[in-house]
Amino acid sequence: MDTAKLILAGKEYEFPVVVGSEGEVGIDITTLRAKTGAITLDSGYGNTGSCKSSICFIDGEQGILRYRGYEIADLAEHASFVEVAHLLIYGELPNKDQLATFREKLTRHSMIHEDMKKFYEGYPPTAHPMAVLSSMAASLSTYYPPVPGEDSDQHIIRLLAKTKTIAAYAYKKSIGQPTIYPQNDLSYCANFLRMIHAVPCEEYQVNELWVKALNKLLILHADHEQNCSTSTVRIVGSSQANLYATISAGICALWGPLHGGANQSVLEMLEQIRSDGANYKKYVDMAKDKNSGFKLMGFGHRVYKNFDPRATILKKTCDEVLGQLGINDPLLDIAKKLEEVALNDSFFIERKLYPNVDFYSGIIYRAMGIPTNMFTVMFALGRLPGWIAHWKEQNEDSGSRINRPRQVYTGPTVRSFLPIEKR
Repeated sequence: MDTAKLILAGKEYEFPVVVGSEGEVGIDITTLRAKTGAITLDSGYGNTGSCKSSICFIDGEQGILRYRGYEIADLAEHASFVEVAHLLIYGELPNKDQLATFREKLTRHSMIHEDMKKFYEGYPPTAHPMAVLSSMAASLSTYYPPVPGEDSDQHIIRLLAKTKTIAAYAYKKSIGQPTIYPQNDLSYCANFLRMIHAVPCEEYQVNELWVKALNKLLILHADHEQNCSTSTVRIVGSSQANLYATISAGICALWGPLHGGANQSVLEMLEQIRSDGANYKKYVDMAKDKNSGFKLMGFGHRVYKNFDPRATILKKTCDEVLGQLGINDPLLDIAKKLEEVALNDSFFIERKLYPNVDFYSGIIYRAMGIPTNMFTVMFALGRLPGWIAHWKEQNEDSGSRINRPRQVYTGPTVRSFLPIEKR
């Protein structure tokens, strides 16, 4: 199968077929418009391959997710987030010396310029942390301006290291507390947890269970092929915008409730159920009634048709966190009851409405004391290495060009302009 044939207006055209390393088949229509004068129409790009990439592989039918060939379950169980970041960005898991060097760089570049702290003074206390995160990410380019043709590694390190500090400061601003400087003897995840939970003049002991859970959460969100935000990063990056501006655009795309805001929607749904007397069965019945207009958030997935492999991993982590901490939270009780229904009720089983990664991640974040408005920020921290990897892959592809989709115009045909007195 080397070519595909298209018959249009009685004429036959041939286009090459591209086969990926996992057997996916793509029809290369790069010359379609030049040959035929026509374009394809694919609303939402659900059937369109925008690029070739060696970073992430997904098989939604089989519930497979791999980073650079490694199974997500193996990485979540055995690797650290920093190791996975190195894998995604540079193509290989680091050896012992490479990991030590990478960690050292991420630690030493965690501080943000002191002048940047003044920006936080200008934001209102009600500013959403995602708004702060995106604007601060873009502002990094004013303090560390990229020079065309220079090695991008230093900017990659700065962005990875400083984004967690920017995110922690955004949270501290939202609750009116003083910021906490990063601590060089702590790991990436431990450092972040300390910066959001510690207060001056008090000893803070990092909870190792939380560190382990956060490592898994960030790893599971590190990349997910050509989703909305990653595609945004590639589109913006195709214009040769600098890394900081490009990632800022990705953060904005992730902010949407249909993308990174899904785990926040889960907790808002649980709040709704609690305020209605915690009658979760009522809402289960509403979810079964197609006329109710109610949808259980955090169940099912657009890509995964049988199960979300990330949710399988997080279910165990969720049980560990809630069990060890002995948390008594009515929202979490409701969540566990909904989970039990979804895993055992034939209605949900037949429709493959299983708890997904957003369902469990929101519950874990809440148990770790991370507020709802920070959930999407946590998603952004996890997705950052994936975004950087796609930006780097595209930049290093000599054949890449600026993204410029076409459209099928449906507006008025040519019209004569009339002076205002005649309209």
